[in-house]
Parts: sequence; C-alpha cells; structure tokens
Amino acid sequence: MANSIISSSILLISLLITLTTIPTNTHAYFRTVSKEQLGIKDDQQTQLTFYYHDTLSGSNPTSVQIAKASGSTANSPTTFGALSMIDDPLTKTADSSSKLVGRAQGMYAMADQNQFSNILVMNILILDGEFNGSTLSVLGRSSGKDPSEYELPVIGGTGGFRFAKGYIQAKTQTFNKKTGDSVVEYNVFVSHSSSSSGAGNISPSDDGGSTASGAPSKNGSSSSPNLVNHGVLSSLVSLSFVLIPLLYLCVV
Repeated sequence: MANSIISSSILLISLLITLTTIPTNTHAYFRTVSKEQLGIKDDQQTQLTFYYHDTLSGSNPTSVQIAKASGSTANSPTTFGALSMIDDPLTKTADSSSKLVGRAQGMYAMADQNQFSNILVMNILILDGEFNGSTLSVLGRSSGKDPSEYELPVIGGTGGFRFAKGYIQAKTQTFNKKTGDSVVEYNVFVSHSSSSSGAGNISPSDDGGSTASGAPSKNGSSSSPNLVNHGVLSSLVSLSFVLIPLLYLCVV
C-alpha cells in the first residue's frame, strides 16, 4: 500500500512538473520598445507655411457636399448639418497657380447653428521637399468666414512626421460670399520624431513578438514577454480533478 501511495504521488508530481514546463507560443500583444529600436533620435520642431484653397465653384470643385440634413440645412443661415468632402491643393503662396506643396484631404461638417464654422477632419499630404510623402492629421474647429486667426490642432502624423503633435495658425485670406470659395493661410508648428534613415519599421518576429527592422536589441535579437499560458493552467486544474480521486483510490 505504501509503495502504491508513493508511486501515485511521484506520478502526480511528475505530471504537474511536466505541464508547468511545457514551452508556449503565447505572447503578449504589447511590449516596451526603445527609441533606438524605432530609429528615433531627439524630437524635432518644424514650421511650415502654405495656402489652403477650398473651391466650391466651377467645373472641377475641390470641395463637394456629400450629405445634408433634410429640410433643416437649407433653412439654416449657417448651413448646419451639411457635410463636404475635400481634396484641396496647398500652394506655396496665396496665388493658386503657385507651386503645389501638398494636398488637404478629408471632410468638414457645418457644426454650429449660430456661426459659420465647422468641424474639420483631414490629412495634410506633403508633396514637396524633405517631408515629401509624409502626412499630418488634423482634427478641430474651423471658421472659414472669420478673417481673424484661429487654431487647428495637429494630432498625429506619418513618415517624417511620426509622433507629431502641434497646431496650425490659420487665417482666411480671401472669401467669396457668392461662391463660398476661400483661401486660407496655414502656419503649421509641429513637434515630431527625428528618425534615422531606414529605421522605425516594426515587423513581426519569429517568436510572435515584434522587432524593429534594422534595429536589433542590445543582445542582437529581439524578445517579447510571454503571457501566462491560460491553456496550461486550465489543463492543470482539469487534470487535478482526475488525478486526486485516483490517488485517493490508491490510498484506500
């Protein structure tokens, strides 16, 4: 009987040890990465100036209405409820024929019943110079008819503007009350990462984590923390309900 108890106990302990040492491929869905892995140097401060041309008239408008509130928009002095899609050119000067440096693509919705203002959601795509192909994301309140300056927040960016944050000082240069066409000066002040060339691209690693392309960790390989394997824990619990009664039967 004693030998049976000892054998059963050894079997149970062996099984538990084996299960707890089973390697697992379950990994955390997040990890901490360094600036070096992302290819980030110090933050960079950049200022850009260009002119935003919002054209509603003519045969090729850059702003088109895509939705409106039935009835109430037409009766509203501020066209409250109207939603427009934009693909506005950004030029070097207020002259529409001057050099194209980017495009403002997104939409704005008339969101004020008392004043002519809207909520503006857009990506600024840069098409010239050092930041060619990079974008800035903007979300804020625009006041197209107001000749005084107003601000728009910059909430993110891509490419050369990764981790961007900042603001735009906007000032209406011209506004045609008849057509709704406007030209707005944008002075952009943005803080963003300064990335080394070819770095900062994160791709999945072989072990299920993530690694930065061209940016190995200090020991030459990337690693990610393992999550506790809940499947193993469940197996242990289930197995205990089977083995404990068996051990009891061996004892008695």
